[in-house]
Amino acid sequence: MAIQVGDIVARASYRFDVPFRVVKIDPEARIAELAGHDLRLYADAPLDDLTPVTAVDRVRYDQRTRSMESQSYRLFRQDYRQLKLKREYTATNGYRSGAAYFEIPGRILHIDGDPYYLKKCLGAYEKLSVPVIGKYMLEKEMHERVPELVAQIRPDILILTGHDAFMKNKGTHEEIKAYRHSGHFIRTVKEVRYHSPSLDQLIIFAGACQSHFELLIRAGANFASSPERVNIHALDPVYLAAKISFTSFMDRVNVWEVLRNTLTGAGGLGGVESRGMLRTGFPYLLE
Repeated sequence: MAIQVGDIVARASYRFDVPFRVVKIDPEARIAELAGHDLRLYADAPLDDLTPVTAVDRVRYDQRTRSMESQSYRLFRQDYRQLKLKREYTATNGYRSGAAYFEIPGRILHIDGDPYYLKKCLGAYEKLSVPVIGKYMLEKEMHERVPELVAQIRPDILILTGHDAFMKNKGTHEEIKAYRHSGHFIRTVKEVRYHSPSLDQLIIFAGACQSHFELLIRAGANFASSPERVNIHALDPVYLAAKISFTSFMDRVNVWEVLRNTLTGAGGLGGVESRGMLRTGFPYLLE
């Protein structure tokens, strides 16, 4: 059975460790370009190295992934309830006065290099009740287009993600030339930070699977991937952004508390201490 665009496959040379979607095929070179099915990893492989994932294996993988996503969602809801109780206590000076107040969570602009992942992330934001605007954009175009979008939309939180990969045949972990898209993410962060230099006024997450974490942070990102050059899950940026969106601007966001709700954890994401973006207001007038 011939491999076709859209098929879910795995690589024999990597012991079928990660399922990929086939996004493009070069019939002359017999090379396929691959995007991780649930991981933000981009790769290419000879067609002869690819094997279609069976229906049984795909169901088993999807069940395991959904279980992980459900666990992250439950952790987020627990954190959200705790944050809400703290806000209620603070808003009423410790007294249960019954006064109604309203909340304005941090607004997110999510830029994604994969339309499939963007759709999945927007569904997760909706489930978490997080205000978001999502845009699909190729990683190589982000440095030119994102600064203007940020100026127009004026988000509180900016997510720059898509696909990336460390290619050991092109250099060491320290060399930017060895990364598929880290350079594009880094350049975009620098362009945005030129106009929004404060780490407290605009929270930035940047990166994807195996991205150059240290240079992304140095460029001005509050959070980035990937400290241990591992793969990150498609929804990791969502849980990170949601935590910041629902944390009061009066509170600092502990990096570990943010990461513990993600599917990848500290090996795949890291960052610097940052402020939350939610604001509370009075009064809330019922119609």
